[in-house]
Amino acid sequence: MAKERSRKALVELLHRPGNAACADCAAPDPDWASHSLGIFICLNCSGIHRNIPQVSKVKSVRLDDWDDAQVEFMASNGNNVAKAKYESKMPPFYYKPTFLDCQLLREQWIRAKYERKEFIHSEKQEPYSAGYREGFLWKRGRDNGQFLSRKFVLSEREGALKYFNKNDAKEPKAIMKIEHLNATFQPAKIGNPHGLQITYLKDNSTRNIFVYHEDGKEIVDWFNAIRAARFHYLQVAFPGASDVDLVPKLSRNYLKEGYMEKTGPKQTEGFKKRWFTMDDRRLMYFKDPLDAFARGEVFIGSKENSYKVLEGLPPSTQGNHWQHGITIVTPDRKFLFACETEDDQLEWITTFQKVISRPMLPQEYAVEAHFKHKP
Repeated sequence: MAKERSRKALVELLHRPGNAACADCAAPDPDWASHSLGIFICLNCSGIHRNIPQVSKVKSVRLDDWDDAQVEFMASNGNNVAKAKYESKMPPFYYKPTFLDCQLLREQWIRAKYERKEFIHSEKQEPYSAGYREGFLWKRGRDNGQFLSRKFVLSEREGALKYFNKNDAKEPKAIMKIEHLNATFQPAKIGNPHGLQITYLKDNSTRNIFVYHEDGKEIVDWFNAIRAARFHYLQVAFPGASDVDLVPKLSRNYLKEGYMEKTGPKQTEGFKKRWFTMDDRRLMYFKDPLDAFARGEVFIGSKENSYKVLEGLPPSTQGNHWQHGITIVTPDRKFLFACETEDDQLEWITTFQKVISRPMLPQEYAVEAHFKHKP
């Protein structure tokens, strides 16, 4: 009877404001709880909490036994109270993962909050807040695909991330301007749970580098240091903008990636299988997912500017091995693609339609003009 009373009380607590979503990743309907922290969490995050038993003690809301003191502790705390405590000094640029993000980001977020208490003691944020960071990362070689240790230096004062091929090298191998920098975790693509893809513009074309660090905290600190540098750059570039306006611009995940077939501008060549990445309004294609440079890029504008996406291919099309076609119409020409499955086709069309239905920003017109003048 007491067990049933406790379970009922806990289920009622789940209906309180803040408790209906996981305290750490915002997944709906959390079914677990940390009875030492007083928070309700999802199954995935409960697994991470189990790895820090000195900080967090985990139970199932519905399946485990709870004593009255534990239930009372949950009632006097809850997700909103914990957030006010453990996230009180979280800098606006720090990436707050959701249930859609990779395991590494969620684990380091949970450890940063409860184990290291980085958002209670702001001096613990120095690794990514100082405006300068240097260290070694494993970087994938462009030609041979081997990962080699390379020195990286991020300097807000210089407005750049640089890396060096030799420890004592005077000149960097690459200078990546913070203005055009992006970073996104790609564990599956890179084949490492800590894999980070960094992109920047070189001669107005996208360049990829792929890195990782054995230590999860290190690579996530690099990621947040890049976001901090972008945040401070954008604060200067757009002095009137609020944090809410700037934070979505600090780093971006790709809208969609995957294989499609494509044909050339004359639409008479055979279709070739390529890896495609939709990055904001840039649709890039690569021979291999880990290529440093895109083989080509297509700008996807808005419907007001005569861009549209159509299901299927023109009747005269030949040479596609895959049957599920997509036609993208731009003011200059049509681009023809083919997908292996109907599900892939639907996902790509939905992605393109979202981009096309979004009105273009003033700065995007300059990007579009550059694409029109590309050889």
